[in-house]
Amino acid sequence: MKTLEILDRLIAFDTVSHRSNLGLLDYVHDLLKDTGAELTLIKDKTGTKANLYATIGPRDCAGVLLSGHTDVVPVEGQNWTVPPFALTQKDGLLYGRGTADMKGFLASALSCALIASGKPLKKPLHLALSHDEEIGCIGVRSLIDMLKDAPFRPLFCIIGEPTGMAVATGHKGKMALHADCIGKEAHSALAPTGLNAIHLAADFVTELRNIQAEIVASYEKDADYDVPYTTVHVGKINGGLVVNIVPNLCTLDFEIRNIAQDDPALILAQMHHAAKRIADNARAHAPDAAINITTAFTYPGLNTPTNADVVSFVKSLTGANGTIKVAFGTEGGLFDKNLDIPTVVCGPGSMTQGHKPDEYVSFDQLEKCDAALGVLVDRLVAGL
Repeated sequence: MKTLEILDRLIAFDTVSHRSNLGLLDYVHDLLKDTGAELTLIKDKTGTKANLYATIGPRDCAGVLLSGHTDVVPVEGQNWTVPPFALTQKDGLLYGRGTADMKGFLASALSCALIASGKPLKKPLHLALSHDEEIGCIGVRSLIDMLKDAPFRPLFCIIGEPTGMAVATGHKGKMALHADCIGKEAHSALAPTGLNAIHLAADFVTELRNIQAEIVASYEKDADYDVPYTTVHVGKINGGLVVNIVPNLCTLDFEIRNIAQDDPALILAQMHHAAKRIADNARAHAPDAAINITTAFTYPGLNTPTNADVVSFVKSLTGANGTIKVAFGTEGGLFDKNLDIPTVVCGPGSMTQGHKPDEYVSFDQLEKCDAALGVLVDRLVAGL
């Protein structure tokens, strides 16, 4: 099975997001260079990371895009019982960092590309391999900018994140946010003469929880999600140096994950209003008090209509009857909103296995992915 051979090589590359992915892309370039593929490498500003875009088949028309990311999450602090950067096969399961999220799909897509290169395609197969997806779908944006100027954009896009090979038509958008809560330092023996930035942050967290409660009570719902409403989540708080100093700074990292029916900009405006109200009240005691909110990154959700052509097309590849929506984010919303490319998410494995020690994808899931992409090749030969 060529897919297993490729997956073995992909897993061996330690492509945790803060490291380079160029070694992996060199391998992919060597794998595809003799197939007649048109290969475009798009490096980032540092020159240590890149996206790879490949087209196999005719260049004078639009085809189908298979998209996936090359980076993985860290393994530090996790109790692995197998080597994370070596493929381990056991009892029908394939272990290693990225097997599920999402090098399993990349291996199947590359195997598909090799098969497609030997066929008389009437429509092209496109592959997009991006970097830094795990830290906010950062890398793929330069690839999207390139496609804006392309003579032909793909007809459909399949994001290969793990869905158990179900066809996912939607996921929530995300806005990652940071807040600096600024107080006034003092000796803790004279605490009331200062302004405790941690207390300021606690007041702001209370307001964020109130906003979440309002969303649950009165905002729109989407029953296709396990959590059917927009969520507000505080993931990190940091403040203070030692107990006998009133801290003058406390920082928060938090997020909004919104369903398509909600506008995250309006929710962010509520947060700014709450932050201003808290800071204004505090300035009566400490003139420099402030809560400053900045946006770390944002990406849009995906909400493809279930009756869209891309949905019926991908269903015809997998044999699926229904559709799902997924909790995690992808680059799908960027392809859809920035390029108007109809997009779904469909790939092998389960995200319940991703980001965990002893991550795995099953051999059976890879076989199903290979079979679906085999049908895709046949459709490209037939002109769709």
